Amino acid sequence: MRSANPVLDRLDDVGRTERQVLGVEAGDAMTVADVVARTVGLLLLTGVTAAVAWFVVPQAAWISAALAGSALASLALVLVISLKQITNPPLIVGYAVLQGLLLGVASRAFELVYPGIVAQAVVGTFGVFLGMALLYRARLIRATPRLARLVIGTLVGIVALGLVNLLAYLFTGRQGVAVYSLSGQVGWLPYVFSVVAIIAGALGFVLDFDLVERSVRNRLPRRYAWYCAFGLLVGLIFLYWQILRLLSYVRR
Repeated sequence: MRSANPVLDRLDDVGRTERQVLGVEAGDAMTVADVVARTVGLLLLTGVTAAVAWFVVPQAAWISAALAGSALASLALVLVISLKQITNPPLIVGYAVLQGLLLGVASRAFELVYPGIVAQAVVGTFGVFLGMALLYRARLIRATPRLARLVIGTLVGIVALGLVNLLAYLFTGRQGVAVYSLSGQVGWLPYVFSVVAIIAGALGFVLDFDLVERSVRNRLPRRYAWYCAFGLLVGLIFLYWQILRLLSYVRR
């Protein structure tokens, strides 16, 4: 079963091939603790970088350059790391730093318009993540092939519609399924789009948890713990943006 997270999608295939070619000693196999430790470390690094960017980057003078530069660099790193299945810690740490810069600058812009919204989005993001982890741990939600097809199809549609909407906004100024301005009225469609994205992102964690557990059972090399942590970080950042956007709609 594949993960809904595009970063972790081909981990089973890569791990299977590597085990067949190289084999893995017992002491070199990945554990759940390895993934947890690296995920927490990446989250802390992202948070610290975001805090520095929040206070250091001038809001008026550098926000456009900071947002554009960090967004493009982050997208490039996601594509390189995920397509090449890179487990190199410096590249993954670089992604966390760039995303921290992007999160810090953009979140401050939201906070200036809607005071308190960032704290609400952070609490909501980790609340959803922990809630899905508890539901998965209790086996109240299971990673089934049907769930995988539903979540993957939904996320593919969300990404595709989001890209079309962004291109339409850049060339025509019109905003459809997602609203990029921080003020003005919002119709019903962006609300629905954000709620669906949040639900899909939350259910995607169930598939991610299942893939990490299978990877541990299949004794993937320890360095893949970095790759799993990177995938979970990507999922958390996606969820944060969707919750932040939905909260901004409600606050208008």
